[in-house]
Amino acid sequence: MIGFSIFFSLILAGAVLTLYRLLRGPTVPDRVAALDILNVMITSAIVLFSLIDGNPLFLDIALVYAALSFLETIVIARYLEGRR
Repeated sequence: MIGFSIFFSLILAGAVLTLYRLLRGPTVPDRVAALDILNVMITSAIVLFSLIDGNPLFLDIALVYAALSFLETIVIARYLEGRR
C-alpha cells in the first residue's frame, strides 16, 4: 500500500508543476502540451485508483477520459493551426 501512496504523491507533484506551466506557459502550444500532460496524469491516477479499489469500472472511465483528452488535444491543435 505504501507503493500506491508514493505513486499518488509523484503524480500529484507532477500535476502541480504541470499546472504551473499550464497557467504561466509563454505560448499557447506550451499550454496545450501542459494540458495534455495533465490529462495523462489524471488518467494515470484513475487507473491507479482502480487498482487500489479493485473496481474495473474505473478502468472504463479512464479509457473514455483518455479518448476524450486525445480528441480535445486534436481539436485545439486544429483550431490553432487554422488561426495562423
